[in-house]
Amino acid sequence: MKTAKRIKVPFIEGLESMNMSQLDLAMEKSAAKFAVCENNWEKEYPYGPDCNGSIAYCKDYMAVMFHVRGLDLRATALEDNGNSWEDSCCEFFVTDPYDGTYYNFELTAIGSLLSSKRTSRYDSNQRTLEQLSRVIRHSTIEHKIWDEKDKIFAWSIAMLIPFDLIGIDKNHIPVSVRANFYKCGDKTAHPHFLSWNPVVSSKPDFHRPECFGELILH
Repeated sequence: MKTAKRIKVPFIEGLESMNMSQLDLAMEKSAAKFAVCENNWEKEYPYGPDCNGSIAYCKDYMAVMFHVRGLDLRATALEDNGNSWEDSCCEFFVTDPYDGTYYNFELTAIGSLLSSKRTSRYDSNQRTLEQLSRVIRHSTIEHKIWDEKDKIFAWSIAMLIPFDLIGIDKNHIPVSVRANFYKCGDKTAHPHFLSWNPVVSSKPDFHRPECFGELILH
C-alpha cells in the first residue's frame, strides 16, 4: 500500500461566524488543500468528477469544504440521517483520538447530513438530530429534490463540526488524528467512489479506518 497522505491543518480565527462567501475566501486563502482523486475501483466505476477541498480549524470547530464539478445532480434526502451516500455527496471520516472509534460525516450537495460514531461499517451509533443540528452547514445548491442527469454541475458545500462530536476536547487539541475524504454518488446516473487517501478493498468501501491518512493539528 502507498504511504498514507498527511495534511497540516491550520488554525483560522472566526470561521464559525462566517457566511458561505466569507468562509470560501478564508479557506481559499489560508486552509490546507486536498484533492479527492483516488479512483480505487476505476475498472468497475470509471467516471470521476473533479472534487477538491480544504480543511482548517477554529476555537470550537473543524471546518471542511468541498468544491465539485461533474456530471449529474441527485438530492433526495431532504432531512438529516437519510441515505446521503446515494445522492451527490462528499464525506469526511475521522478517528476519535482516544477510544479507537471513528465518525462518518456524509454531506449532500444540498446540505443534508448523515453521521454516526462507529467501530466498523456494521457497528455504529447514529447521531441524534439534535447533535447534527449543531453542525454548521453551507451549500451553494438550493435545498430541494434534484434528479438531473447528463448535465454538468458545479457546487460547493462546507461543514463546521463541533470538536466534541469527534471526541476532541477543544482545550486539549491532539497532535494529530487519522481521517479520509470521499466523493460518492451511489445512485447518480454515473456512480462514483473517490477518496483522498487510497483505499484497499475489492469493492467500494469507505469504512476502512486502516486506510485513513493523517491530519496534523499542531
